Amino acid sequence: MLNKIINATLLFLPICTQFLEAENIPVIAWPAYSPYMSPIEHVWDALDRRIRQRVPVPANIQQIRTVIEEEWTNIPQATINNLINSMRRRCVALREANGGHTKY
Repeated sequence: MLNKIINATLLFLPICTQFLEAENIPVIAWPAYSPYMSPIEHVWDALDRRIRQRVPVPANIQQIRTVIEEEWTNIPQATINNLINSMRRRCVALREANGGHTKY
């Protein structure tokens, strides 16, 4: 299994780079602004849409908490599985686009 270390600023410190190389931990270049690559961003979007469609709108913090928990639970597992299973296609598309925009 490939351990993914995203190219964060911290990794450019020499000691971090040396450690990663010594431990044979690969660093994957990841476009700085590619939230569409992360399946969880699509789950958050689905949750947001579900909450915004609620009628009546939650009126207080407790109702908001309850609605979030209910809608989170109601996101079909198949939706999450599809997002996870799409990662290989997403990565290939991103690589082919040289880090640019993809259909995802």
